[in-house]
Amino acid sequence: MRYRQLGSSDLQVSEISLGSWLTYGVGVEADNAAACVHRALDLGINLIDTANVYGRGAAETVLGETLAGVPRDRYVLATKLFGDMGGGDKGLSRAQVFKQIDASLKRLKVDHVDLYQCHRYDPETPLEETLEALSEIVRQGKARYIGFSEWSPQNIQDALATPGVEAFVSSQPQYSLLWRRPEKEVIPLSAANGISQIVWSPLAQGVLTGKYDPDAPPPADSRAASDAMGGSMKNWMQRPVLEAAVRMKPLAAEAGLTLAQFALAWVLREPNVASAIVGASRPSQLDDNVAAVGAKVDPALFAAAEAIAAEARG
Repeated sequence: MRYRQLGSSDLQVSEISLGSWLTYGVGVEADNAAACVHRALDLGINLIDTANVYGRGAAETVLGETLAGVPRDRYVLATKLFGDMGGGDKGLSRAQVFKQIDASLKRLKVDHVDLYQCHRYDPETPLEETLEALSEIVRQGKARYIGFSEWSPQNIQDALATPGVEAFVSSQPQYSLLWRRPEKEVIPLSAANGISQIVWSPLAQGVLTGKYDPDAPPPADSRAASDAMGGSMKNWMQRPVLEAAVRMKPLAAEAGLTLAQFALAWVLREPNVASAIVGASRPSQLDDNVAAVGAKVDPALFAAAEAIAAEARG
């Protein structure tokens, strides 16, 4: 495993990180989830990412139970707030920041998280209120650093211009060969201001593993075939996108990689990316993914894959 500094923080995070969206506490049995977490740690993955809204606390609960007894310095724990937790609990108000951090810490069975992230921007709460509340929980020791996910360039600029508050150290955007939107503004703006990317869906929810045949139903054990996890994949399960993944396979093979490894290596070619989040329902998937770390790929192969992706996405 290799590690990169997370923005202006003192955190060193693994280039591959383990996520829990749609999986732990929801689509994957607890025993298998625990096996994935322990395998990730064995492979040197130290960044574990979750959110309060994943299964409305279920993912955090599974992780808390799984990590109980693991030395706290073996992992970097990141969670988020914003999503609807029921009973009117949602958003980034001061009250919600304090309520949700305490609830997350209780479920995770820890006294602090390393990274506390705004899952989305909250237009109904003044930005200063959110940033001041987040700064206070950092001062209280409940979170070491703060980050955001899927904020617009203007949102980021407004936060950077707010005086007297903790600085963001991370951005969590969707980013992959099939989704390159952050390259235009978010990555340059972040790089100039001590903010690293922690990328979600670097494999386009599994499409960039190449396991989906355009002419066949999804494999029975795949995310796309799962009632709990498949609904979020509709945008990716389009014939031009699936055909693009098939066309990329020979490029990956020429690089001596699986398509998943090739796609992860493409994301990690970007210096502002600190880590790429992968989901895993089986420990063996993590073994495959971490082989992307340190992969040397001819830029011409990446360029060819980019052209295929551009054609598929129109």
